[in-house]
Amino acid sequence: MQNPAPSHASPSRTQRIRDDIDQSRRRGPLQHIQIPPCPELLVQLQKALAEPEPDLTAVSRIASSDVAMAATLLRVANGPLFKPVGHPCVTVGQAMTRIGLNESVAVMTGFLARHAITANAPQLSRFWERSTKRAIAMATIARELPGLSPDLAHSFGLFLHVGMPVLLQSVRGYASTMVEAGARIDRPFIATENANHKTDHAVVGALVVRVWNLAPTLMTAIRLHHDYTALGHADIDPEIHTLIAVGLIAEHLMRRNEGLPEDADWASHHQAAMDWLHIGQEELAHWEEAVITQFDAA
Repeated sequence: MQNPAPSHASPSRTQRIRDDIDQSRRRGPLQHIQIPPCPELLVQLQKALAEPEPDLTAVSRIASSDVAMAATLLRVANGPLFKPVGHPCVTVGQAMTRIGLNESVAVMTGFLARHAITANAPQLSRFWERSTKRAIAMATIARELPGLSPDLAHSFGLFLHVGMPVLLQSVRGYASTMVEAGARIDRPFIATENANHKTDHAVVGALVVRVWNLAPTLMTAIRLHHDYTALGHADIDPEIHTLIAVGLIAEHLMRRNEGLPEDADWASHHQAAMDWLHIGQEELAHWEEAVITQFDAA
């Protein structure tokens, strides 16, 4: 992966994005966007993981405090994804031991986000199912790609389009905008969002991450995930470029797996993403095989 020299002449893109979001939250188009509060259990989970040595007892206690979340961990641990042998897991502690801390945290984060931000509208059918699938694809590719955290990649895949259900709940007419944006071929999806509402799901997704106090890298990558022309800019951390490039590939592999046609972003920007990652068709085919294996197991 390329490693552009950082610019010291101006603030980083992450800082500027954070400042722009805060200003727009006070006086701009974001001031009327209703962000669901970060789930209390996710706040507790972040606190437990923020210690130099993560408090595993606290994580286990958080996982056990919600019956449905505990059941989700057990289902994952006893499912084909981890090829369990011997006796099935019957406690949260056993489940966490089998699947590991990082995977446990990913499952818990996904569960809590899904229940905090509803996506019941027809325009968002299968929203969280596809978000989870994207997160699996991202984490799988990250394990094949040295230098990218699978945990961060999973979170990026999970939260990438979270601005859509938030906009749908907050902005009158956004449902119609989704239909229009999906049908138009003369301009990108976010261009229609901005024309109709003066904001878009990338901005609002970054706002969710900001309000929920998730990683600044995640906030910036979500904000820029449709700005492929930014790949390689010196004021952007290389890990952010990598998340955006891998996100484009993960979405492409999902669409292929679902029998959907190639989308415009892939057609226009896949070479830039592959160049950034220094991969060719052989690596792409290998990643696709690994991702499909995980889809089948999940």
